[in-house]
Amino acid sequence: MTTYNALTRATALAMIVSIAAVGGQAVAAGAKGEGRHMNFEQLDTNSDGKLSQEELKAGGDQRFTQSDSNNDGKITKDEAVAKAGERAGQRFDKMLEKFDADKDGALTQDEIRAGKREARMEKMFKRADTDNDGFISEEEMKNMHEKRGGHRKHGHGHKKND
Repeated sequence: MTTYNALTRATALAMIVSIAAVGGQAVAAGAKGEGRHMNFEQLDTNSDGKLSQEELKAGGDQRFTQSDSNNDGKITKDEAVAKAGERAGQRFDKMLEKFDADKDGALTQDEIRAGKREARMEKMFKRADTDNDGFISEEEMKNMHEKRGGHRKHGHGHKKND
């Protein structure tokens, strides 16, 4: 492999990693609260209606900086777990807002079932049960996964040999 090809591949890989980090995980400092995903307008820092590589990199850099709680230029497992726990806590707070019918700060299975998740599950079930027999066969499950692009086929989007 030539040096040019190696650099081109490295640049492409860096771009893919940046897009993945920014698109799915970038966080805006102070924008609508800590831990919120950056939207297009926040990433488009020069407001030209398109995202440059530099803007995507800056969003990923911002995400890194926010995860590096001791500012040593590295993210340790403890820092990653703390940040993930923070995001999980924020997601749970949203669930409480939606589903905690008795406002006791905890969710019962009945409260969750009574919420929107139950409606989504019913809708998903009806879409998957293509022969309308009230059950999802292995073939129907396979077809459902294929329609969704194979995502979450083996849990969290990973294939068996990952």
